[in-house]
Amino acid sequence: MTPLPLIAYRLATRALEPLAPRLLDARARRGKEDPVRVDERMGFTRTERPVGDLVWLHGVSVGESLSLLPVVERLTKARPDLTVLVTSSTVTSAQILTERLPAGVIHQYAPVDAPGVVERFLDHWRPSLAVFVESELWPNLLLEAKRRGVKLALVSARITENTVEGWARFPASARVLTGAFDLVLPQDAVSAQRLEGMGARIDGLVNLKLSGEVLPHDPAAFSRLSAAIGDRPVIVAASTHEGEEVAIVRALDHLNERVCLILTPRHPERGAHIAQALQHDGYAFAMRSRGETIGPDTDIYLADTLNEMGLFLRLADVVVMGGSFAPAIGLPPVGGHNPLEPARLGKPTITGPDASNWAPVTAALVEAGGLALVQAPSDLPGIIEPLLEDLNAARAMGERGRRAAVEAGGGLERLWALLSPLMPQRQGRR
Repeated sequence: MTPLPLIAYRLATRALEPLAPRLLDARARRGKEDPVRVDERMGFTRTERPVGDLVWLHGVSVGESLSLLPVVERLTKARPDLTVLVTSSTVTSAQILTERLPAGVIHQYAPVDAPGVVERFLDHWRPSLAVFVESELWPNLLLEAKRRGVKLALVSARITENTVEGWARFPASARVLTGAFDLVLPQDAVSAQRLEGMGARIDGLVNLKLSGEVLPHDPAAFSRLSAAIGDRPVIVAASTHEGEEVAIVRALDHLNERVCLILTPRHPERGAHIAQALQHDGYAFAMRSRGETIGPDTDIYLADTLNEMGLFLRLADVVVMGGSFAPAIGLPPVGGHNPLEPARLGKPTITGPDASNWAPVTAALVEAGGLALVQAPSDLPGIIEPLLEDLNAARAMGERGRRAAVEAGGGLERLWALLSPLMPQRQGRR
C-alpha cells in the first residue's frame, strides 16, 4: 500500500504541473536551463527512440555525469546491442556530455518529477534498466518506473545527514522508495548505514568517482600552450571557487621563482568576474575564452572554458585543488573536488583543509605521499617551492599519487558484475 505522504506528493505535483513550463522558461532566461531544449524537462523530445532494448543512466550535475562515463564506455563496448540514454539536469553537464559521450549514445535533459511528465518520458524511452548516481529519490519517477517493470539501480550513492533527517519524518515513504531499487551500492560506509536506516538493502560499496579514466586532451593545443609557456614552471589551480583565485594568486606572489599560473574555475561563467578582480589588483593575465594567448609577460592564464581540464593538468608541474580553501578565507565550505584527476596523471598535488566530499580519497592519497594538505593559501609557497627546486622529488610524489589512484579504481568491475544480471538479455538469445 502506498503511504499517504507519497499519495499527497503525487497529487500536489500533478496539481502544480501546469506551472512547470512557466518556471522552466524563467530559469532559462537566467541561464539555468537550455532555452533550445527546455521542453525535454517536460518529457518532450525531438529525438526518436531506436528499436530494441534501452538502458538509461542519470547523473544530476557535472561530477555525477562525469562519473558515469566509464560505465557508458563499458556498456557501449560490451553490449553494442543496447541503446544507451544518459540524462542530466544542468546546462554545464549537458555541454560536457555532448562532447564526451561515445557516438550513438543519446543525451537528454532529465524530466521534472511531475506525474504527466514522468509518464510522457517513460512512454517514449521505455527503458529496461535505469541507473541513478548518488542520491536521486524522485517519488513519481521511481514508483512509475517500478510499476512498469523497469529494473532500478542506485549506485555510488551518497546520502547526507540532512537527507536522512528530511526522510525521517516519513519513514514508511522512505522504505517504499529505497525498496524500489533492485540494486543499491553506496559509495561509502556512512552512506550505507544511512540508507539501511531508511530501509534499503545494501548490495556492496562502489564509488564511481574513484573509477574514472585519465582525462582526455587535445595534443595540438597542448603543444601550442607548452611552447607559449616556455621553460617556466606551471602551477594549475584546478576547479577553483569564488574568492580562491585571488587568494591563491596573492599567495604565489611569494614564490622565489617566476611561474605560469593557470586558473581553471569550476564554473567557467565566472571568468569575467575573476578577470575583473585580477585587473583590479593589477595582475597581467590572458583569458582563454577571449582567444588571448600566453606571451612572455603573461604570468596568469585564466582558463575559463569547459571540458579542457585534461589539457591543463598535463601542463602542470604542480596542481592546487580548488574548492578546498573556502573556510580558510572566510567563505562557506565547498567540500573540495576530485584529487584523483591529477593523481592519475602523476602530478604532485596540494589541497586545502576542506576536502570533506573526498575525505576517504584525500586520506588515502595523503597516506601514500601523493597529496599534500595545507591549512590556507598562504601555506602554498612553502610546499610548492621545494617541489619546483627538486624535480626528482616532484616526480616521485606524482608517481606515489598515480599508484594510489590505480589502487582506488576497482569499483567499475564490481559495479559491472552486479549490473549485468539486471540488463536485458541479448537480442539473439531470446
